[in-house]
Amino acid sequence: MGRKMDNLEINTSLARSILTGFIRSETQRAEFSKVVLGLSGGIDSALSCYLAAEALGGENVLAVRMPYKTSSQESLDHAQLVIDATGVQSLTLPITDMADGLITRWPDMSSLRKGNIMARCRMIVLFDQSLVFNGLVVGTGNKSEILLGYTTLYGDSACAFNPLGDLYKTQVRQLARDMGIPEVIIGKAPTADLWSGQTDEGELGFTYAEVDKLLYLLVDERYTPQECVETGFDKKFVDTVVARVRRFHFKRVMPPIAKLSNRTVGYDFLYLRDWGT
Repeated sequence: MGRKMDNLEINTSLARSILTGFIRSETQRAEFSKVVLGLSGGIDSALSCYLAAEALGGENVLAVRMPYKTSSQESLDHAQLVIDATGVQSLTLPITDMADGLITRWPDMSSLRKGNIMARCRMIVLFDQSLVFNGLVVGTGNKSEILLGYTTLYGDSACAFNPLGDLYKTQVRQLARDMGIPEVIIGKAPTADLWSGQTDEGELGFTYAEVDKLLYLLVDERYTPQECVETGFDKKFVDTVVARVRRFHFKRVMPPIAKLSNRTVGYDFLYLRDWGT
């Protein structure tokens, strides 16, 4: 298993060059020169911010902090470290009043339900600011989260383009270190900071270090679940991960359209995204 796992190592210099070029080309393709992103103080949004600042210049990047009343001060402080290091423009827009307009109607609302509301409120803020700043919204979700469905549909998953979506969390950490992101951000427990004490790995029930190795075999190496078990993974763990990948496929694609005509959008009418550019 060790030999295959070595393939999670990336050429960080090459990845950095490809991703900054991607940000520039995607922005210019849509006839924009600026971008907007949500900056939580976590490693994913920090890396997106560093890449965007390098690609477009800090003056053309707007990083928005959007705390809820239960958000930690540490998250705001870590986001400020990124703002200071990259020279991006920044804005802090608390979402408490916005989210509580709905949350307070149901006092027994679950943490998951509250978290989804907060994630979607934040995306409303970002797309509003994209109009004000005249910039595209940049995604911050990584490949591990996307495959596992650990994302809020039309919340943190909504964006114009995503530079991190083909990097596993393990690889995000590698590139973050290469780009000089503060170790205090890289080393802390991943969290969406949606409620007190919430962590990604606590909710998922396993670590990114564990699941990235399995996902790499399932997705990149095209191993069957049984072959993954034969390499040494626990069968229950494999079954759990495979079930999540299958169940949350709907979060990774555009909504299916019922076919009635000869040329249905997404099936027969496949408009070339780079046509004319």
